[in-house]
Amino acid sequence: MWTLCVSLSLVPALVLLSSSRYRVSLTALCWRVLHRLLKSARRQVCVRSTHAFVFSNCTHGKPDSVLDTFDLYAETHPSLSLCPQEGEVLDEAVRRVAPRCVLELGTHCGYASIRILRLLPPGGRLLTVEQDAQSADLAEELILVAGFKHTQFQILNQPSAEAIPALSTHLGPKSRLDMILMDHDPQRYLPDLLLLERQGLLSPAGSVLLVCCPQGPQSLSPLLEHLGAQACSVRAQACSVRAQACSVRAQTCSVRAQACSVRAQAPGLLELNCHSDHHDGGEGS
Repeated sequence: MWTLCVSLSLVPALVLLSSSRYRVSLTALCWRVLHRLLKSARRQVCVRSTHAFVFSNCTHGKPDSVLDTFDLYAETHPSLSLCPQEGEVLDEAVRRVAPRCVLELGTHCGYASIRILRLLPPGGRLLTVEQDAQSADLAEELILVAGFKHTQFQILNQPSAEAIPALSTHLGPKSRLDMILMDHDPQRYLPDLLLLERQGLLSPAGSVLLVCCPQGPQSLSPLLEHLGAQACSVRAQACSVRAQACSVRAQTCSVRAQACSVRAQAPGLLELNCHSDHHDGGEGS
């Protein structure tokens, strides 16, 4: 309700600005603020609705039942969770890497967190970062409902730019991240990857999974440029990228720069495996 009130209060300002000499830039700024407010409101409604449905309809203590209930909800309602096909790709990556420590950026409702936790080896741990306090609280409750304990996961209610520099205090001495799932703001993918590199937190043989935004692979171009994807030749027969579907059909897309391979088996999910020799911590991507 408060968001609607704030949005309506901006309407007179937009009308006034339309006749001023600053109308172009200031009007655009107001519309951006309005869009963010409305987007935040829709997100909070989605998170609350998802939580209520899953909590009421799943079998508590059964991770697979919780995931199935998430998927059932997503069949008829807007959802922030990965689709089942993307979830299967995530499962395959977790089984293959067998990570001891996973970082998730963007907890949302806890769907991906539960998928990861149920496949971690004994002693494995998940650190998940969520900026929105309400989403963090509701996701934590669903993760506990699925049967996991606080010794297995920790939710950091901070922006990624604040959480990453403090990760070493949660990881322990000489510990590194074997897998990273980025499902937060795509504009933060490259800055956060660089920050993780500077902190020396990436395992040399680790894996980074990127959830593509609706705009498609173009939103990931700064990150791919950093990895040298545009400076190398990619075999056409091995890699087919659909711009709007964010679908990379290759099983393995060889990228020569920094010995980085780009993998993806589902629309909307891109996996990076980098084995750089000239970074201290390597690139766990």
